[in-house]
Amino acid sequence: MIKNNSLKKGFSVCNRPVEATVTRQKGLDRFCYLIAGTHGDEPEGIYVLEQLIQQISSDTINLPMVVIPVLNPDGLAAKTRVNANGVDLNRNLPASNWSHQKRGEKYSPGSHPNSEPENRFLVSLFDKYPPGFILSFHSWVPMLNSNGQCEDILQLLHKESGYPIVRDKIEDHPTPGSLGSYASEKLGIPVLTYECPTLSEDKSLQSIWQENAKGLIKLMQSNLIRKLL
Repeated sequence: MIKNNSLKKGFSVCNRPVEATVTRQKGLDRFCYLIAGTHGDEPEGIYVLEQLIQQISSDTINLPMVVIPVLNPDGLAAKTRVNANGVDLNRNLPASNWSHQKRGEKYSPGSHPNSEPENRFLVSLFDKYPPGFILSFHSWVPMLNSNGQCEDILQLLHKESGYPIVRDKIEDHPTPGSLGSYASEKLGIPVLTYECPTLSEDKSLQSIWQENAKGLIKLMQSNLIRKLL
């Protein structure tokens, strides 16, 4: 468990807390962000991040970090992809490709970029604690989807998990206003969207963690993220 940290708190549409744990490291001014729960109906990524944080310790991880276990607590409570305003937080960030058009109800981009309190809190964290690398946990089709350059990280995780590497845009799945679009463009940093498998008869939360544990712990204990900060 990471120690010697501070807790920052924002609030959701329904006034639920959105918590961020900040851990500093002397000599480094940029932070590694670990984020889960952008979509409330993706418990797999939330569980994987929760287990990862329990497994690593400040004795072995010398990284400044910002950890957001659940960005969308209202969606988690309702078991919906969107927040309480019906907005997909991963289509609402102020990237230049933000669009008012939506592919379906669960992809609603909101009335304007950064309209949602959860994302405004996230962007305020970016301003106060500048990211150098973002690892964002989701669940869909297992893959390592990168925006920006983090090739060594991709190769390490691919070797351990076997998940395919998908660079930049996913074919036939546009993501205007996404975290990957925003942070890679506006902040000039790499974003890795870590798509875990979804729950099924053959996949439990524990088994999903187990198939990802080795690679993620190895990554956090390596020097690869530190090189980006």
